[in-house]
Amino acid sequence: MLRIENLVAGYGKVQVLQGISLHVPEGKLVTLIGSNGAGKTTTLRALSGMIKPESGKITLNGTDIAGLPAFKITRLGLAHSPEGRRIFPTLSVADNMVLGAFPRLTGARPKGDVQADIERNYDLFPRLGERKEQLAGTLSGGEQQMLAMSRALMLQPQVLLLDEPSMGLSPKLVEEVFIIINRLKREKITMLLVEQFAAAALEVADYGYVMENGRLSASGEASALKNDPAVRAAYLGQAH
Repeated sequence: MLRIENLVAGYGKVQVLQGISLHVPEGKLVTLIGSNGAGKTTTLRALSGMIKPESGKITLNGTDIAGLPAFKITRLGLAHSPEGRRIFPTLSVADNMVLGAFPRLTGARPKGDVQADIERNYDLFPRLGERKEQLAGTLSGGEQQMLAMSRALMLQPQVLLLDEPSMGLSPKLVEEVFIIINRLKREKITMLLVEQFAAAALEVADYGYVMENGRLSASGEASALKNDPAVRAAYLGQAH
């Protein structure tokens, strides 16, 4: 579904990604873990068109999207729930969700039943249903994260990118977010998850990649990585 080959990207003269290759199969949840500054967020930004790769290939369902502007990548079915949420604070919860469906409303993506999908998201995120007329900027951090994820889902994406969905949240809200991610997994939504809580990410994922200094140092079934002594020592706080 989503494939990266020898991707090199960065910011100006600073080269962050040093030729990474990974694959997100259809209907699977793949996680990318690593320390802060390893290049995880840069990877998602390169995939969604927020930055332009220097070289390498990115294919979405067989279409090369490397270097395309973000709006064209979105139209092809890649949705990004970004680090820091980036919701529209002066718009209501409902309007933020409608904006997530904008390519569907303009004919750039299959329209389907947008209102039914909004109601489905209110079922998935009940707090948003309770606050649908509230300005998004007045929501709590956890509610804003739920809105960012919901807005991305409104695209009806082929692939959903989730960047640090637990960042800044209380342990209870982190648990709620991962319950939702697990539900999306059961619904066979294809996802690439970047997450600071490596243990939680590997618990829910099908496959995993470990990133160090812009390179991938390990990969495999999430269960195998979770039990790898080196991964446990470096990212799970356990040496055995």
